Amino acid sequence: MDIKSEKNEKAYERVINYVKDEIWRGNLKRGERLPSERDLAELLGVSRNSVREAMRTLSLMGFISSVHGGGNFISCDLEQNLSETLGIMMLMGETNYLQVSQLRRGLESETARLAAGRILPRQTAKLADLVRRMREEPDAEKGSLLDQRFHTLLCEAAGNKLIYALFMAMLSTINDFIRIMYGSIVQDKEQAERLYTAHEKLVEALSRNDADGAVQAIQYHFEVVDASIKR
Repeated sequence: MDIKSEKNEKAYERVINYVKDEIWRGNLKRGERLPSERDLAELLGVSRNSVREAMRTLSLMGFISSVHGGGNFISCDLEQNLSETLGIMMLMGETNYLQVSQLRRGLESETARLAAGRILPRQTAKLADLVRRMREEPDAEKGSLLDQRFHTLLCEAAGNKLIYALFMAMLSTINDFIRIMYGSIVQDKEQAERLYTAHEKLVEALSRNDADGAVQAIQYHFEVVDASIKR
């Protein structure tokens, strides 16, 4: 690397570190506008090209969002960042559906445990209705949509913003996963029955505020899913 390119790299990193530090100190909050490119360049003693490179990088990282003609704003969009990373990993073959299932098992076990202590009666009733409709729905594609809504509502009921952000960041991959696995599972009547039963057991545990029972139901659910993947 020549001296000029080394200086440029350090300059754009200086801008990135400045923005991160300002967020950390509380001087920049979500939704607030960053100083203009010219002001940042003058403040940090770097070129405007270095500022633009830093803004592109921060945008890809999910720290900022750009509005045409309006400047750059702090977004701290964890969902965007993780979603794009996971999508690229899937495309490149760096991960697979079994690993997605293993991640979901861990995440949703904690989600179920938290939901057992926080879920509202109307949420439990909605989950029960979704399971009933899954059983009655002959179309696998429509049934998978009900399944997707079930797990999204479960995550909402847990009341943990970080878990919800992680779940939403994975939502596109999770929904594709559910659609494919649901279609595969319901082709086998025995496996379909196990899947519906897992959801019903989870709702029953949640209605009793039984955290251990809810976690056990999630574990049973993913045993069904993993068995289908491995087939």
